[in-house]
Amino acid sequence: MILVTGDIHGCTDIGKLSAKANLVQKLMTKEDFLIIAGDFGLVWNNDAEDLWWRKWLDMKPYTTLFIDGNHENFDLLETFEEVEYCGGKAHRIGNSIYHLKRGEMFELQGKKFFTMGGAESHDKEFRELGTSIWEQELPSDEEYVHALATLEKNDWKTDYVLTHCAPSSIQHEIAVKLGLKNEYPDNKLNAFLEDIGKKIDYKAWFSGHYHTDMTSEIEPRFNVLFNKIVKI
Repeated sequence: MILVTGDIHGCTDIGKLSAKANLVQKLMTKEDFLIIAGDFGLVWNNDAEDLWWRKWLDMKPYTTLFIDGNHENFDLLETFEEVEYCGGKAHRIGNSIYHLKRGEMFELQGKKFFTMGGAESHDKEFRELGTSIWEQELPSDEEYVHALATLEKNDWKTDYVLTHCAPSSIQHEIAVKLGLKNEYPDNKLNAFLEDIGKKIDYKAWFSGHYHTDMTSEIEPRFNVLFNKIVKI
């Protein structure tokens, strides 16, 4: 079984992963996966709170996977051991918690997942560089090149795409629906996702970032997740 959900922001929105809120987890094992579509936020200070909640996740019956969003401590995240995991590169965060790196292709239970984390914070004026916001929130040139090479290697085919933010056209659609036209300006990552979205062959695309649950009208395969947990 593979489940996908949206941001948890550390412990702020982690309640949706409780046994009471997510009843299906009682049927899962460590061979099953719950994927968080960015803003994991439990690699923030490595303080007692971070460690307690990561232990809580490790005690879940499933394996937790996440892509990075914009609200991550990237300097700290990059200190964790990099491992080969299910066909791609990941950071091993706990006994059964893995960060799926950008531009990778993973195979989980016979299904392929292309990952491209990152997003641009729209509250930068309230954050301090190196303390609550990091330059690595958006991909580097090398990460874009690596992502394209991964897609080429896989003949531009995958079953699922996992990103934190959306392609430009869909982000605009989301912003209009939420009444937030000026809060989500386009950037290089949105444009990149727009371009690959026109070429990649996929079944469904999942993102977080926008703190809502919706399916795009212009691309019905695109799902924005926050509180909702989707079974693949």
